[in-house]
Amino acid sequence: MEAADSREVGVPFMEALEPEEAKALREVGGVRSFDAGKALFHENQVPESVMVIERGRIKFISVTSEGKEVVLAVREKGDLIGEQSTFDGAPRSATAIAIDPVEALVVPAETFRRFLEQHPRVALVLLEMLSRRLRDSDSKRIEYSAHDAVGRVAARLIELVERFGLEEGDGVRIDLPLTQEDLAGWTGVSLESVGKATQTMRKLGWIETGRRRITVLDLDAMRQRANS
Repeated sequence: MEAADSREVGVPFMEALEPEEAKALREVGGVRSFDAGKALFHENQVPESVMVIERGRIKFISVTSEGKEVVLAVREKGDLIGEQSTFDGAPRSATAIAIDPVEALVVPAETFRRFLEQHPRVALVLLEMLSRRLRDSDSKRIEYSAHDAVGRVAARLIELVERFGLEEGDGVRIDLPLTQEDLAGWTGVSLESVGKATQTMRKLGWIETGRRRITVLDLDAMRQRANS
């Protein structure tokens, strides 16, 4: 799935390649730079290439018919993006926005398909990656039907701690700028519900919050809540 977030087990796409495979891929692509806040590509755009993030992080967003922005995923160094549209030819399913200054290896779609034909082991790596993303997407659908807002927000924060957590004092700070709007779009609940959920977790002593900053203080309690 092009833009499903993950608790995926496994290394990023580029790290899963053998050195000669990674070298061959870089030889058929070119590096582009994107400032923070800029789009690498847009939802509904005709696909022309795949990208591998070489530096920085991006988020996938989509806009609903009501105009609500939904955060679908965060990808980081080594991750492959844009692969789904490259294979099925359908328009992009989401917009990719640079969170930080980003450098990305850009490979034309047809060139990438030829690369896979010449390097069949990489095709297996790609298949494994897509399978993990699909499993994670299925897991989230189950989670959304079973959990309330507190459980959903707790589950997303746990993911972010595991991926972007930095130990800080007695807690773990999520090294990713987050707004309540981001969490609302990511968890599939209203902005008001996210506000109430984070307020509850603050009162329980599970988290501290600041401007675009969240520090998790009691990860075990949040795990219990997310799994209940």
